[in-house]
Amino acid sequence: MRKLMLAAVLAGLAFPTAAAEFREGTYTVEGTNLNGSPYGGTAEVTLLSSTTCQIVWHTGSTESWGHCMKVGDYVSAGYIMGEAIGIIMYLVNEDGTLDGYWTISGQAGSGTEKLTPQ
Repeated sequence: MRKLMLAAVLAGLAFPTAAAEFREGTYTVEGTNLNGSPYGGTAEVTLLSSTTCQIVWHTGSTESWGHCMKVGDYVSAGYIMGEAIGIIMYLVNEDGTLDGYWTISGQAGSGTEKLTPQ
């Protein structure tokens, strides 16, 4: 019985479950800035292929846009916010939400961001 359980565990590691679905559409944005202050808004995701997309964020009076790629359960994007260039990495959760960490080139620290499908 132990050998059968071990084989099942190893099979699960060798053959991971299907990646969470990342969808096109509008998302609610909730995040924290580099200094920890909160922000919110929306993000529009447009799928460009099975592994690439475009994201436009509207947070307060700021509009940012970027291009992203999806690999497994992760989405990462490079983006432009005014004169700044940044990167963000999201984990795509089974419920369709995305949990991310972001930063801006040349600045210390990282912010957080959660995208929830509308």
